[in-house]
Amino acid sequence: MKDVIVVIGAGSIGQAIARRVSQGKTVLLADLRAENTEAAAKVLRDAGFVVSTSQVDVSSRDSIQALVKTATALGAVKGVINAAGVSPSQASSKTILNVDLYGTAVILEEFGQVIAEGGSGIIIASQSGHRLPPLSVEQNEALATTPTEDLLALPFLQEDTITDPLLAYQYSKRGNALRVMAEAVKWGKRGARVNTISPGIIYTPLANDELSGPRGAGYRNMLERSPVGRGGTPDEVGALAALLMGPEGTFITGSDFLMDGGVTASYWYGDLKPA
Repeated sequence: MKDVIVVIGAGSIGQAIARRVSQGKTVLLADLRAENTEAAAKVLRDAGFVVSTSQVDVSSRDSIQALVKTATALGAVKGVINAAGVSPSQASSKTILNVDLYGTAVILEEFGQVIAEGGSGIIIASQSGHRLPPLSVEQNEALATTPTEDLLALPFLQEDTITDPLLAYQYSKRGNALRVMAEAVKWGKRGARVNTISPGIIYTPLANDELSGPRGAGYRNMLERSPVGRGGTPDEVGALAALLMGPEGTFITGSDFLMDGGVTASYWYGDLKPA
């Protein structure tokens, strides 16, 4: 039995991170769609990695618990990478909250009970969480610590407040970072660490959906007027994840890393600042 790296979400970012951190380990690759999982598994196997596959619905606790059982049967879980999610152009507000907010909270909770000593986790959040206006202390506390099964019942996450999918996405991604901060305390009791990465627009199929969707013109303008002037690549996210999950990142936990080419800086203080 080998140490196990669990990758939830078989897309470009999950694969890029797996390539950087899974040498000599078993990769357990899981996705909602079996065809996505098998396609990604073939790419990794052809590159020399040992890969097992599973299907998971991250909006379902039962499904995540089944994935935990599969992972622990393979070996010691030394890494958890959650790159699964849906975007505002792909799903309704309700689905986004169920997948991106609730699902992430369940993953942190369930894998936090089995993560091996010396293990680490990465949750892929988003720059969108950094463009939500400041929340109250009480709202931050609620997103970070509310029992998972009560999370979606929070008053400020109801339909009268969450008026469109983008707002649901922003709340979810802000919630991811806050949840990781709280869960890092629990993971630490097992000798493990967990952090979030909040990427900007990374060139993936999901990002291409956004760039060609109803908000596409705004996103293209965002890239053109940002300090770096371009989108990012999955391998750049993989490089940061490798630092955080590797031996040089052992003093880092409960933190959120914004990597968006300066888009958020420009949104608050530069050319992209709303009028």
